Amino acid sequence: MTELSRRDALQIFAGIPLLVAGLSPRAVSRAAEAARIALARPADFTPGFFGPHEFATVRVLAELVIPRDGRSGGALDAGVPEFMDFILTEKSSLQTPIRGGLAWLDQEAVRRFGREYIDIADLDRRTILDDIAWPKRAKPEHSQGVAFFSAFRDLCASGFFSSRIGVEDLRYLGNQFVMEWKGCPPEALQKLGVSYGPP
Repeated sequence: MTELSRRDALQIFAGIPLLVAGLSPRAVSRAAEAARIALARPADFTPGFFGPHEFATVRVLAELVIPRDGRSGGALDAGVPEFMDFILTEKSSLQTPIRGGLAWLDQEAVRRFGREYIDIADLDRRTILDDIAWPKRAKPEHSQGVAFFSAFRDLCASGFFSSRIGVEDLRYLGNQFVMEWKGCPPEALQKLGVSYGPP
């Protein structure tokens, strides 16, 4: 997937996974606020769920899922790892799948490349992700990795698009006063095949 299409797809589905997992919008909002505070005082943040190695892996993986681009910052800038830590501290049903998936990722990296995930080359990291990112194309022996990465990607999207950076990335223009309405932009009218004509 291109960076833009991946980000757009994540944007579309950002809120759905956590609601399906039983997390309310209020829980997501609390986690987003806690992540914002953690970003403001990074020296004071200690993960409550992730161990040090797990948190380092989450940081690497989150930035691969939503990297910085010309449009906005990435997962690390948005506090996605911190958001995930707060969510997982509260939601015990997600803890084992995520923790187990991080262990699977390390085991797969060691099996293929002789070192844990955070210690292998970026290209090797991406190779593993390519094998688990598309469930329909994945080999049966990668089923645990596929399930983990789907859940991880959902958490990343939810964390990113509940942050200030993520909301700005949406380019949402609602709730703004418009001094003068000049009509629909010409490119949008053209795409829809309509025009402003005589009444």
